[in-house]
Amino acid sequence: MTALTYTVFTDPASVEASAAGRRSKSTGTVYLVITNTARRTDWSRIEVRVPVGDGVGDLTPKLPEMKGKYTDNRWGTQATTQEVKVDPQRDTNVFDVTPKSGGVASFKPGDYLVLTMENVAIAATAGPAVLTVREKTEDDDGEHTRYTSVALVKTAPKEIPAPRDFHPDKGMVGAGENLTLSWEGSPEFDYKILFPGGQKDISSDSRTWTPPDAPKRATTYTLVATDPVTQKQHFLTTTVQVRFPVLETLTAITGIDTPWVQGAADGKKGRVTFTGTGVEISDNSGGRGTVTADRADLNGVNTGWVQGRSADDGKITFPKDGLDVRNGSGAWGTVHADKADLNGINTEWVQGRSADDGWISFPKTGLNVRKGAGQAWGSVFADKADLNGVNTEWVQGRSADDGWITFPVEGLKVHRKDDSHLTHLDVGYATHDIVKTRIVRGLNDDDGWISFRAEGLNIRRGRGTERGTLFAANTELKE
Repeated sequence: MTALTYTVFTDPASVEASAAGRRSKSTGTVYLVITNTARRTDWSRIEVRVPVGDGVGDLTPKLPEMKGKYTDNRWGTQATTQEVKVDPQRDTNVFDVTPKSGGVASFKPGDYLVLTMENVAIAATAGPAVLTVREKTEDDDGEHTRYTSVALVKTAPKEIPAPRDFHPDKGMVGAGENLTLSWEGSPEFDYKILFPGGQKDISSDSRTWTPPDAPKRATTYTLVATDPVTQKQHFLTTTVQVRFPVLETLTAITGIDTPWVQGAADGKKGRVTFTGTGVEISDNSGGRGTVTADRADLNGVNTGWVQGRSADDGKITFPKDGLDVRNGSGAWGTVHADKADLNGINTEWVQGRSADDGWISFPKTGLNVRKGAGQAWGSVFADKADLNGVNTEWVQGRSADDGWITFPVEGLKVHRKDDSHLTHLDVGYATHDIVKTRIVRGLNDDDGWISFRAEGLNIRRGRGTERGTLFAANTELKE
């Protein structure tokens, strides 16, 4: 039986054996506490053998450093502590512990000596590890060498605790704003982070990661922790919201509720706002914008004006009394159409498609037909005219050398082409109250003719002045 008492404690209270294949060893601190529970003992050396290796009875695969402190636990006064000398024996796994001053020192009852091995790498095999002690003391009976053993237990290694608390440093980010993800977990795991479109392997020593590109839309990140020995995996996810998300495409099954939609590219931030009555289109500056489309199928359009796609195209405005057609400069414009079906047209004039075509103007008294681009009177061409009356200075056949009729106050005159003298009037039958004429001739030029003199009439034959014959069934004469 030793003169001193030896007790082993560990921190943690139960040390785990190191798991095979893991990057780091299980560690702990081993305390060997030496006390004196009997009479005063003088001691000169305490030797502590540590079992080194990875077997069942081994504490550690490599001999650690040991330190020692002796406490003089005086009753009624402040205890004092001083270091002792701890030296490893060469080429052994034994520590020599001796008083700091050398020689022999008194170990009084109640005093204690603590030998400490910190951050000890624990052997890989579970089971008890036994430290053996050889003490050398002196008393009235002389010098003594005694032996004892103290044991601790290496428990089987536990499963590596799963990582936890995977989270972003901010739940919502703005455009271009940096983001950092962090978590807690063992360095024994192989880590990687999955995200839409890729993944990133993370060093086992790191517990944070910043995406190289800030997310453009709500993004879910998945942390995958893999035990390299068992290949067991743990998955943690976190989602980051984006204040102004950018979407490549959007498919909504039941609808989208939003107050407005806006473009994303610089210089193309037109906006569609949804109001109680419909939609409003705004440009980059917030003013009224433009809708560009290949076709519009609408029940109605309310607008101040309609214009072609170019700034100098014609424009149609809609005043209360109808519509105005303007050209690019704002002057009155032209309506081009193949056909117009209208109830009425109010216009100052109508002209053919060419600038030198005839045109019709509409004075209060009726209409004027003009030719070319000037004010000269033009011609009306028609197959038939059904009129209540015609007021005209003269009437002529269709050819320029046709005869023509004038309308003097006393009646009408029939003229030849050159207007040298009056010409004949050809009719099938004529009924007149009065006929005033110089001669009457048959239908042919060599027919007889009658002339009218003041005293009566002359009957002539042929083309000359030879007197002709009057043929009648009955003639009743005064003389």
